Amino acid sequence: QMGEEIAHQMKRLGVQVSFSPDVDVNINPANPVINDRSFGENPELVARKAIAYMTGLQRGGVIAVAKHFPGHGDTDQDSHKTLPMVSAFRSRLDSVELYPFKRMIDAGVSGVMVAHLEVPALDTTPGLPSTMSRPIVTDLLQQQMDFKGLVITDALNMKGIANADKPGEIELRALKAGNDLLLFPQDPVKAIARIKQAVDSGEVTEGLIDSTCLKILRAKE
Repeated sequence: QMGEEIAHQMKRLGVQVSFSPDVDVNINPANPVINDRSFGENPELVARKAIAYMTGLQRGGVIAVAKHFPGHGDTDQDSHKTLPMVSAFRSRLDSVELYPFKRMIDAGVSGVMVAHLEVPALDTTPGLPSTMSRPIVTDLLQQQMDFKGLVITDALNMKGIANADKPGEIELRALKAGNDLLLFPQDPVKAIARIKQAVDSGEVTEGLIDSTCLKILRAKE
């Protein structure tokens, strides 16, 4: 009921997408950024409450977005300020961090937001933010977890990714990793120009751009 009422008020404002719910499992007491944004430290409880909230939002005609994939709960750093590392083994990630996301996907969530995190168990490239990682965005989220909805980056002006490359290259690499929506580029003009250059040169296919646009249109329906 809360999710549906929030959707009602958002639609009155003309807002079509809510970057919520937060489905991070807050298992690190030193976490400086998630803490009370999370539904708690129990993966099952987080999943159950997030699904209820998401159901209300989407029943009210607003796109819900589960965040921050693959899970920002076990960090002691803030990705707005730096690139946090999640050092857990894959088995722990499956049972804790990824569990609510899989439940949300099975329940029909329309969007997933990818965090700026270094997760060696999922991609061994040193210092690579998960938003730029094809093994995390495409192979894990879209293929292994069978998510067919919108994939959205966390803000690309955050320090967790802003220093990973120069403006334009960051957005291109995020697109090539499998993200559909590139949130808050540092320099939108440079981002658009670099992606257009990549399409013109064949580095990125027009089909990729077309399929991304089609996913956005379907989500709005």
